[in-house]
Amino acid sequence: MPELPEVETVRRGLAPSLEGARIVRLDQNRPDLRFPFPPDFKARLEGRTITALSRRSKYLLADLDSGDVLVMHLGMSGSFRVEADIEHTPGAFALARSKDPKHDHIVFHLKTTKSTDARVIYNDPRRFGFMTLVPRPELSSHPLFVNLGLEPLGNALDGETLSRLFAGKTTSLKAALLNQKLIAGLGNIYVCEALWRTGLNPARQAGSIAGKTGRATAKTTALAAHIRDTLQEAIEAGGSSLRDHTQADGSLGYFQHNFAVYDREGEPCRREGCTGTIARIVQSNRSTFHCPKCQR
Repeated sequence: MPELPEVETVRRGLAPSLEGARIVRLDQNRPDLRFPFPPDFKARLEGRTITALSRRSKYLLADLDSGDVLVMHLGMSGSFRVEADIEHTPGAFALARSKDPKHDHIVFHLKTTKSTDARVIYNDPRRFGFMTLVPRPELSSHPLFVNLGLEPLGNALDGETLSRLFAGKTTSLKAALLNQKLIAGLGNIYVCEALWRTGLNPARQAGSIAGKTGRATAKTTALAAHIRDTLQEAIEAGGSSLRDHTQADGSLGYFQHNFAVYDREGEPCRREGCTGTIARIVQSNRSTFHCPKCQR
């Protein structure tokens, strides 16, 4: 499943083509993806102008001049392909994305802000992604968004916030960080990496690093900073491959070369002075990679 940095690099890659563009025509090649499309999906999109493209958690949000928001989720295998002056696949994915036309389920025919024609194609072999339309005033109360936690980028995530969120929680640090009701958009890869950077064991209780009065502790302050830094570095790595289109097949940008623990089971720990070996454990049916020696 694409994580926040991958979705954000998709947003950045799509923005030049989508923002300000008018949807001249929409090809809807099937009635559903993971969920059925709204019955008037095509009619509500054709002729509309996309005024902004944003992200909330792992969702892409395209604001339309009609007041609707086109909500898009990539699922496990979804991707967008832009056909304009240069064909490219915006994103930073661990596995190459499909270009098989039989999986091109939605095609946006656009007139861009430069009065040029472009096509943005949504391809999804496994069809776990989805799209829907939500009126902007109803977005925050929509079932997809009403229970989402705070965004992990920016100043809202700090040591005091983590202490407040984790106070009294006996669940593991890994589970707490993946709880989308607490923090929106964090996924398995970057949680593993941030916990390694902070020197925290993913299996320890979340409440054990929180201040008793909800105040920030050294551990929550460090973890918040490492979460933000890890995500931002991953976004910039994906963005680098988008800017010069060297990763036009949609493969992961450069951040995979910086993985300290993820998918490195049995390899030496990269922390200076640590002689530990990266181990893999299973938490909630997901692989967790960590160094048992330096992560406490």
